Amino acid sequence: MSKISKQYYLAKVKLLTKEETERLLSRMGGKLDRQLEKHKLSQEEVLAIQMELEDEQLQEWRKVMQNLKEKEKKKAEKEQNDKVAKQSKSPLRN
Repeated sequence: MSKISKQYYLAKVKLLTKEETERLLSRMGGKLDRQLEKHKLSQEEVLAIQMELEDEQLQEWRKVMQNLKEKEKKKAEKEQNDKVAKQSKSPLRN
């Protein structure tokens, strides 16, 4: 975590309610949990790291979802074009 982002997330942590803090703590991975238990990092530092990790994961998830939506859109367009092409090739019924 860079100092700039660390300051950003530390500031965000200070604005959390008690309930939001508890929820964030409950989602922490084992490594951060141990850091907090051993008092190597303060609770605010651990929460800031957790928030940054979650933001990174959210960005990655959004990229994946965007790619999936684009693929689905292309597939639907191709199917529509194939359907139109097939209909235009078939003889007209009288």
